[in-house]
Amino acid sequence: MRVVVLAELPRTRETLLLRLLGSGGRLAEALSDLEALPAGAWERTIATPILVHFGLTARDELQTNEEDNVSAEIRAWYEDYKRQQEEERNRARDEGRAEEAARNLLTVLRVRGVAVPDVARERILAEKDPARLERWLEKAAVATSVADVLDEPS
Repeated sequence: MRVVVLAELPRTRETLLLRLLGSGGRLAEALSDLEALPAGAWERTIATPILVHFGLTARDELQTNEEDNVSAEIRAWYEDYKRQQEEERNRARDEGRAEEAARNLLTVLRVRGVAVPDVARERILAEKDPARLERWLEKAAVATSVADVLDEPS
């Protein structure tokens, strides 16, 4: 059997998961260190589900104890985690919509019999601006060439 004194552990990445078991300032430091790690860090993949579960199951307790700094730190970490997840979902959704709009544009050009060279196809598929893709789609409905669609002046 071994005894680990969390207060005596050095503040290193190697001790992070153990320090997350601490309380008070040790836990606050560990949460700060966890937040500073890259998004794909293995420590995050292990600790995040546990902390999320803790945040969900202890939610009422955290909300009633406003004076507890550790609870506030955990709540702040959890809110930041939720915000990051929402931003990632929004980014992925917007990226998917842009890809769909580009495919729709190519479909309209194909159905209308407009030849699309590889360079133009790559430009269309690489475009991420939804407003520009919408303008191109509107132009594609009446265009006789790809140049009529992709030329910006209208």
